[in-house]
Amino acid sequence: MKMKTVMMTVAGLFMTGAAFAQEAAHTAAAAATSTGAMDLAGLGAGLGLGLAALGGAMGQGKTAAAALEGISRNPAASDKVFTPMIIGLALIESLVLYAFVIAFLKIK
Repeated sequence: MKMKTVMMTVAGLFMTGAAFAQEAAHTAAAAATSTGAMDLAGLGAGLGLGLAALGGAMGQGKTAAAALEGISRNPAASDKVFTPMIIGLALIESLVLYAFVIAFLKIK
């Protein structure tokens, strides 16, 4: 019974392409000019977001490691180290969010 359901689903997926093929043929020439630019914009946005997330994660990891090392060496300075660490982490995160917003603005 499961195999029959899978086969019907696959057949249905192949049929939808044929149903919409006529519309795609008429608009293929108009879409050919703008599709390439949109594909490159999406690729650039994806790479930009990936690099921003990578840099932000590395910065946050290094910040937390340095703060924890400083606190472990001098536990009395915990309050003086903790507040600037949180502010630094918030600023790093805001830069990643700015990259996220700019990437999505560039796609549209």
